[in-house]
Amino acid sequence: MDERLLRRWLADIRGGRRTPGQLIDALARWPTDDLGWARLDTHRALRRGYPEVVLAEGKTADQLERITRRLLRTGSLVLLTRVQPDVAKHLQRSLRFLRYDPASRLAYRAAPKTRPHGLVVVVSGGTSDVPVAEEAAVTLGLLGSRVARLYDVGVAGIHRVLAQWRLLRRAKAIVVVAGMEGALASVVAGLVACPVVAVPTSIGYGASFQGLAPLLAMMNSCVPGVGVVNIDNGFGAACLAHAINRPARTR
Repeated sequence: MDERLLRRWLADIRGGRRTPGQLIDALARWPTDDLGWARLDTHRALRRGYPEVVLAEGKTADQLERITRRLLRTGSLVLLTRVQPDVAKHLQRSLRFLRYDPASRLAYRAAPKTRPHGLVVVVSGGTSDVPVAEEAAVTLGLLGSRVARLYDVGVAGIHRVLAQWRLLRRAKAIVVVAGMEGALASVVAGLVACPVVAVPTSIGYGASFQGLAPLLAMMNSCVPGVGVVNIDNGFGAACLAHAINRPARTR
């Protein structure tokens, strides 16, 4: 259930195409759809602006299939994160509408298309960071943000990101994905006025401690306006950047 669907149903009632009883019956399944071993939050889109998203890690393919089928009833975006290729193949055999993006490891059924709004630029330090960056970029697009990608512009060749300052300054929010020492987030934040969401990645040699070193570096940035999400959390960065980028909700 999202605001778009609810408004359509109310319009149907005003136009005589749906009875109040039908709406009550539909709402009876919400706000929670109880599967016994999982309770789906079917009203999250009304509260948060985007629906519940399913982390595939730790769940069987059969569990994911049952969850996905139930989420389809809400009529909004269906999104599964961290989906392995073999699990995606299983899901696509029975759910042919489900798309899978191997770079970002996202499986999804997109909501009805709307005009993308604002601009979020997703920046990556190196090509090894691209899987996390793509998780952010694809998620942003599905949520409804306009996205631009700026990849492989790490500080080892700082002229690469400096040459794109016009694009960066147009953004309402920027997601910076970087491993190693994580300095790219501070460099980008020093060039722009918009908020920067920094994503440390687990890419790097031993002293980066699987992303701990860039995490601490980003948290200790001397540039104001940098927010930091957890290691490899491209999805979380996308949700924060989208919340910054989306227009104010009106009633």
